[in-house]
Amino acid sequence: MAFEGLSERLQGSMKKIKGKGKVSEQDVKDMMREVRLALLEADVNFKVVKKFVNDVKERAVGQEVMDSLTPGQQVIKVVNEELTSLLGGEQSKLAVSSKSPTVVMMVGLQGSGKTTTTGKLALHLRKNHNRKPLMAAADVYRPAAIKQLETLGKQLDMPVFSMGDKVSPVEIATKAVEQAKEDHQDYVLIDTAGRLHVDENLMDELDHIKTAVKPDEVLLVVDSMTGQDAVNVAENFHERLGITGIVMTKLDGDTRGGAAISVKSVTGMPIKFAGMGEKSDALEPFHPERMASRILGMGDMLSLIEKAQTNVDEDKAKELERKMRTNELTFDDFLDQLSQVKDMGPIDELLQMMPGASKMKGMKNLQVDDKQIAHIEAIVKSMTKEERDTPSVLNGSRKRRIARGSGRNIQEVNRLIKQFDEMKKMMKQMTGMQKGKKKGGGMKMPFM
Repeated sequence: MAFEGLSERLQGSMKKIKGKGKVSEQDVKDMMREVRLALLEADVNFKVVKKFVNDVKERAVGQEVMDSLTPGQQVIKVVNEELTSLLGGEQSKLAVSSKSPTVVMMVGLQGSGKTTTTGKLALHLRKNHNRKPLMAAADVYRPAAIKQLETLGKQLDMPVFSMGDKVSPVEIATKAVEQAKEDHQDYVLIDTAGRLHVDENLMDELDHIKTAVKPDEVLLVVDSMTGQDAVNVAENFHERLGITGIVMTKLDGDTRGGAAISVKSVTGMPIKFAGMGEKSDALEPFHPERMASRILGMGDMLSLIEKAQTNVDEDKAKELERKMRTNELTFDDFLDQLSQVKDMGPIDELLQMMPGASKMKGMKNLQVDDKQIAHIEAIVKSMTKEERDTPSVLNGSRKRRIARGSGRNIQEVNRLIKQFDEMKKMMKQMTGMQKGKKKGGGMKMPFM
């Protein structure tokens, strides 16, 4: 996971100071030495590290912190606020033009994930904002890029504007905007060409496209796995092209995360989106305060709730709540909820968003194998309708039949039935605790 090493180091250094009733200036210096090393190891730009450490130190040894009742916690609060500021402060949203369509130029080096990100952004706009985007294939130097965008368009049922690879990118971009106006599309996402490194020809071409279509956004797509090089690329693109925002790809991978932390300070431009996986919907708006909380092990419940709101069927959630109250849960309900949780993303990643998850025993190395979920589904689907609706009828011979039908052993079948019974009891207790409270329109979280 991104920031894993940095998270461990930062959380370790702050653990020493958290519970202290009194914090000395030396305590703060010792902690900041650890923080400085952690940031440098994560490949954060050394100038950025120096400024961050000085800003935190200056605030942390101030009278307001030192004289507070909980100085240790106050220091951590300062670190959290300064880290949030370093990552951009507040969320920077995508521009919306007063005159439709909003034009977005997608730029970046070859291999940064630009074409895939264009597809992800189109899906995000349609799914989360009810927009109608048009993707334009303006990378004429790589016929595979045009084909890739067209294939993405078919997969996502999204329109793609293409004129082949014999027309100039400027003409393609201009005609794409005209087409979007005619078809009443809200956004035009122009997938431009990349190179293996920044060169004059690339920048000239991008400059000409920018002059021709006057985009509302110029989004630079950078691969976070490239570390400090990603920051240098961002600096070069911004200097020549004047980018308006950054999309960090592969932020879910085994990356030290230094690029994401450095890039806002170095370019002055905000990170607007983060690529968090291979799936078409694995693009998230970048929230600096939430990312800072994740890094410091404080969880990210807001993102978790948003994922649930996007993927959980509200009518089904209400029916589920009724069944929980009356203890009528069935294995069909279990399968349905399992499916909704799977749609939210990898379960181990969802658990990491919970506050304090990093401190829970066994959570650090937790990996939820998709095969385990498939095994559960196979067991439940091997049951008859009666058995799924009334688990109490499951006797020894029925369990043996289910085990044979699902290709699993009898112990696994017994374990699942036991876990299901325990879960039903727990859910009944949880709904019992809610009695007497005001009914609101709150989110109903799915269960596992």
